[in-house]
Amino acid sequence: MNEHTKKKVPIIVGPTGVGKTRLSLVIASQIKSEIISADSRQIYKFMDIGTAKPTRLERGLVRHHFIDIKYPDESYSSGMFGREARAKIDELLSQKITPIVVGGAGFYIRALVDGLMAPEIRDMKIRQKLHNQLKKYGLSRLYEKLQQVDPQAANNIHENDTQRILRALEVFEATGNPFSCFSDEKPEPPSFIPQFWGLTCERKQLYRQIENRVDDMIERGLIDEVKMLQAKDYSPELNALQTVGYKEVFDYLDGKIQYQNMIDLIKRNSRRYAKRQLTWFRADKRIRWIEVNATGAKLELFGKSVVQQL
Repeated sequence: MNEHTKKKVPIIVGPTGVGKTRLSLVIASQIKSEIISADSRQIYKFMDIGTAKPTRLERGLVRHHFIDIKYPDESYSSGMFGREARAKIDELLSQKITPIVVGGAGFYIRALVDGLMAPEIRDMKIRQKLHNQLKKYGLSRLYEKLQQVDPQAANNIHENDTQRILRALEVFEATGNPFSCFSDEKPEPPSFIPQFWGLTCERKQLYRQIENRVDDMIERGLIDEVKMLQAKDYSPELNALQTVGYKEVFDYLDGKIQYQNMIDLIKRNSRRYAKRQLTWFRADKRIRWIEVNATGAKLELFGKSVVQQL
């Protein structure tokens, strides 16, 4: 597709608690649009309060995609999101609907816009360690490990394929991300032009907003939500539930920590997560940063001024 014929697609990123959802809903009320959620936890059913999903009323006003598409014990990767979200964006653009991508999952955004290629692995220590494990325990033990850390890759690799099993484990140990996130082939560029907007605010204000949101989650029933997940026999060891807000409540319900300690840990870990998100997105020089202050945020989009009131 010729660059001159590509449509611009707004991509709104930023740390947790900064106000991405509110801004996206304001934009969607002013232009014909639907929202592509780029949140690696809002994809899971039954995890509403702890992931700060848009309410059912908000989703009734503006159609959202990639929310509630998986159960907590199902696997999903950024690579899958990249492929499926590209297809959905193409579908919406063909219907004259403007997609708005909104989220804080850096790998999801990168997979959508740039694709993900498996990096060249040159860490000889990791490689030697895996070969030692192969000699000591056998290939079946390594395949079992792959099934645990990356079930999607394990499903696509034969249990006797030594080379690919070792490569998948090597990528996982070197990057901390599942091999299934990546593609071995050079990714095709997207059929649209990403228009990046990053929301940020003064650090004390952001932390205050995060802490207020944690208090609101507790008040709205986060503990009961986790009890419901327990009743459905979802293990706290699931990747989906190794998430800030859920793991702390699981520990509280198991008697490992006290109630106030649980709240303090959720706030602390949420602040740390926001800091990591900012570090990730600050490295992307394509992002235009918008300061969210006491009155809200303002940006120019498709020649129109969009104002978000807080």
